[in-house]
Amino acid sequence: MDFDFSDDQTQLRDAVRKWVERGYGFERRRAIVQAGGFSREAYAELAELGLCGLTVDADFGGLDMGPIEAMVVMEELGRGLVLEPLTQTLMASTVLGAYGLASLKASWLPRMASGEALVVLAQQERQMRFRLDVCQASAVRAGSGCSVSATKHLVSAGDTADAFLVPARLNDQLALFLVERQAQGVSTRGYGTQDGARAADLVLTNAPAQLVTLDGLLALEHAVDCGIAALCAEAVGVMDKTMQATLEYLNTRKQFGVAISSFQALRHRVADMKMQLELARSMSYYASLKLNAPAPERRRALARAKYQMGQSMRFVGQQAVQLHGGIGVTDEYIVSHYFKRLTQMELTFGDSLHQLGEVSSRMQDSAGVFA
Repeated sequence: MDFDFSDDQTQLRDAVRKWVERGYGFERRRAIVQAGGFSREAYAELAELGLCGLTVDADFGGLDMGPIEAMVVMEELGRGLVLEPLTQTLMASTVLGAYGLASLKASWLPRMASGEALVVLAQQERQMRFRLDVCQASAVRAGSGCSVSATKHLVSAGDTADAFLVPARLNDQLALFLVERQAQGVSTRGYGTQDGARAADLVLTNAPAQLVTLDGLLALEHAVDCGIAALCAEAVGVMDKTMQATLEYLNTRKQFGVAISSFQALRHRVADMKMQLELARSMSYYASLKLNAPAPERRRALARAKYQMGQSMRFVGQQAVQLHGGIGVTDEYIVSHYFKRLTQMELTFGDSLHQLGEVSSRMQDSAGVFA
């Protein structure tokens, strides 16, 4: 199998890397964190690069690209610890493009592709514990439309988003709805997250909603799988930069008159970090390549990828902090921010324990090394 990127994919990667290096440095990121964790200006810059419409059909103003291009982009954004939730945009545009009615696509996809509108997924409830089929939000028919009542937590950029994709039960069937933030009955409470980004609690009280699809669970699983693939790619970028910062520190820090990178025990630990990084990279490729597979195969693949990613993120993050010593946990040093991001990513879209259960439950009768 050929894993070389095409010329277009390489040019896309280089363009995003240049923007991250020149336009999204550590100081700008710190300023965005202090301002609340989300910048419309930075998000507009992503849109100018075409990234908000990366997977949107060309008929709606997008670039009409696929999972591999999304992977390339998210890896580069991970290298810069970019706070703006492009993952949410990729998830929402994929779901609307695949499941939404024609009128809904025409109304929202062009605005999403241009960066004018930010649409995010609001699925997390307190009792879910990462299970997508658990949902207490309710919806009822209201005239020609619907109304939704729900309480959702940890909604990415929830108090600044323009609309939400909300799963809710309609006549005991899990459906997916689009709710505008400015609609009556919608309230949000924003707060910062541990990695410096922004989230919110969302409360809907008989809020007017547009039905996206009655196959809510199918669409929700597809959205989360897209999110996992994007998260895996982003994590590879974060770990890559964590490794780079750790190597630079080991080559600079001296004890007994020599660089500590010459100590064999530390070199072995770095080699183990590199091994975990490459395992994660291969599983990120695997996740993106399986996004267009049939749903059962896709779900199995994404659970495997997220489980390995969780193991790798924990190992690389912890080893980086230990090899740095005290400086590795100070707010002034970037490695602490890499570690925070890796820790939070491990808990996003299902932690390692949850994903291990998913892998186990989705094993086929023929699973095994001799199958």
